Amino acid sequence: MRVLIVDDHPIIVSGCTAMLAGEADIEVFDAGDAAAGLAAFVERRPDVAVIDINLPGASGFELTRRILRHDGAARIVVFSMNDDPIFAARAIEAGARGYVTKNDDPFLLLKAVREVAAGGVFLMPKIANRLAFGKTQATANPLSGLNARELEILRMLGKGLSMSEIADSVQVSYKTIANTCSLLKRKLGARTPMDLVRIAIEQRLA
Repeated sequence: MRVLIVDDHPIIVSGCTAMLAGEADIEVFDAGDAAAGLAAFVERRPDVAVIDINLPGASGFELTRRILRHDGAARIVVFSMNDDPIFAARAIEAGARGYVTKNDDPFLLLKAVREVAAGGVFLMPKIANRLAFGKTQATANPLSGLNARELEILRMLGKGLSMSEIADSVQVSYKTIANTCSLLKRKLGARTPMDLVRIAIEQRLA
């Protein structure tokens, strides 16, 4: 089984590689950003891609969409620092088949990779439970009404990217990004672009 890891943190990559490559039937290779990740996927055709959300430039959500446009049967596990079930829900909506957080038992990643490779889906039990039973709490989260693309744009704003840079990164027009930012301000009760930056930072997106 070939596994692609797309993450820009060398320690995370080396730890995941050591764990997965310790399995006799797993071959691991990696990439550090969305562009390199897509190129590696196209060239080497992994059985499973493990993708971080917070990549440089385009996010893991966007990379997931790009991979699935190339191969609708691609099997993707999102591997993130964020244990908010909203992010798990948006990852699944984007087409991922698994969601694992980096602060849990690392062997859950191995379990997720094997489950997804076999054609299944994988969510950690605590996230699955919070998705199923945490609807009241979710509505209190200001991010709960955002879709994956809106979350991605908010994250990029929080990292200091301009609307032109965001448009280039996600490969849409400047007007589309400007319209999305206007919608984000309405949804989040923000008055200025700086308010959106603040919200992104407060919500640990940046």
